[in-house]
Amino acid sequence: MPTMTPEATPEDRLLDAALLHVPFDGWSETTLRAAIRDSGVHDGLARALFPRGGVDLALAYHRRGDARLREQLAATDLSALRYRDRIAKAVRLRLELVEDKEAVRRGTTLFALPIYAAEGARAIWGTSDAIWSALGDTSRDFNWYSKRATLSAVYSATVLFWLGDDSPGHQATWDFLDRRIENVMGIEKAKAAMRENPVAKAVLAGPLKLMEKIRRPETPEDLPGKMMDRFR
Repeated sequence: MPTMTPEATPEDRLLDAALLHVPFDGWSETTLRAAIRDSGVHDGLARALFPRGGVDLALAYHRRGDARLREQLAATDLSALRYRDRIAKAVRLRLELVEDKEAVRRGTTLFALPIYAAEGARAIWGTSDAIWSALGDTSRDFNWYSKRATLSAVYSATVLFWLGDDSPGHQATWDFLDRRIENVMGIEKAKAAMRENPVAKAVLAGPLKLMEKIRRPETPEDLPGKMMDRFR
């Protein structure tokens, strides 16, 4: 568990203090109150940083993991790996950076609730975006969305498997991840074959033309996306 230092921001101090209580009280109001008490951060500031209590703490914890992943990927040479292996390496690294599996388990339970499901989906999308961006993805059209949606599905399934995995070194999880990526590669090959098929090209001409109008979001970064110029 991280050790709080005087140089840590109030948000980090609260989050570090909260992690000591999450295994017992989950990402909850009870945990936030305990974190305020233990961190010494003023109650008013804490409520401003985490106005919704536990759910905002859980999201901050997830964003911290994504930030650490970006740092690790920036310092890791992946050039010798195939692209699919780079993706697998990034997903694996994201999970290996987790210091307390119970914190993720509690977060998964929280974001399974209908009221917070959209928040959980947005957090996973953020992880997928962090991975693709770190791997140098420059797509700006519909592919920007499809890549992140596909990786979000792979990442979500892998996290759920990992939470129940007690194999040595989580080897069963890494094997599961490889199989999921292999499934995705099969889909991509099928899509490529359809694009080369004259009949499929004719049938898909309209939908493909429409998708050409879709662009990646520009600003603000936390929006799920937008379509530029109203399909001009």
